[in-house]
Amino acid sequence: MNNETRHLKTGFYFVGISGIPEVKIFLFIVFLCMYIITLAGNIFIILVYKLSPNLHKPMYFFLANFSVLEIFYISSTSPKMLSDLLSECKWISFYGCAAQLYCVLFLAGTEFYLLAAMSYDRYNAICQPLLYTINMNKRTCVQLIAGSWIIGASNALIHTMFTFSVPFCNSHKLNSFFCDVPVLLKLACKDTWLNELIVFIFGGGMTSGSLILTIISYVKIISTILNISSMSRRKKAFSTCTSHLIVVTIFYGSVFFMYLRPKSSYGKDEDKLVAVMYTVIAPLLNPFIYSPRNKEVKTSVQKIFYQILSKFGHINEKQG
Repeated sequence: MNNETRHLKTGFYFVGISGIPEVKIFLFIVFLCMYIITLAGNIFIILVYKLSPNLHKPMYFFLANFSVLEIFYISSTSPKMLSDLLSECKWISFYGCAAQLYCVLFLAGTEFYLLAAMSYDRYNAICQPLLYTINMNKRTCVQLIAGSWIIGASNALIHTMFTFSVPFCNSHKLNSFFCDVPVLLKLACKDTWLNELIVFIFGGGMTSGSLILTIISYVKIISTILNISSMSRRKKAFSTCTSHLIVVTIFYGSVFFMYLRPKSSYGKDEDKLVAVMYTVIAPLLNPFIYSPRNKEVKTSVQKIFYQILSKFGHINEKQG
């Protein structure tokens, strides 16, 4: 109880990514640029979707919602990480740590099922094109997105409650740059086999469930594409899926490596690199993976720029 009371009053200290002053300044500049680019890129996708009637389709509806999710996701860790790189005291309160952990798990869990919903959308578009508008109507799309958020919220609540139910030892140092289940369990004063079991059952079950749904969709998609006789149509079908597959591979791979391991392997320095991959790099890559590869998005961007330029030209003519 004394240990728990001490943590309730003082909270935790992050070890951070690096303790070398020169490296910290360099990392601050790098991660600040990455954060700004991520926000700008994902906001850009949302604006293009809103301003382009031709993009008001299920695929781009999911992509715009995915961009909203990525903005929240990177913002749950990056601002604190950036401030800590310029500060000597990398402190977070006990309840602040609990709130951050919940947000990270909530948004990550939502992303898993939103990626599964996006793969289901591609399945309907490629395997059942004649029924696409019926199967992927507005109500279905909203239900898939709402279900993703509900599953993410429920999973995060379970893990946060069980993680902060254990007593923590005298050490307040978290070998990370944000509050996460593995690094918190490393500080536990008692055996955490139950917590590890919960991570494997609930966390593993949730991620495996979404991964299985994604795999089933893509097995059917690939088998359908291989049966297409026209090479140009086959390439076009593959091009609509490759961007999504890249995002799925990066996100699932890093998260599975981080969480589905025994406690003895938690808290290593290389884990920070993995954590950077799924909390910073993955949201950063989203706009660059999806937008440049999509002809409809590029066409919509060109139209928007032409409209803006024509309006400015019209204004200049009036002023002249």
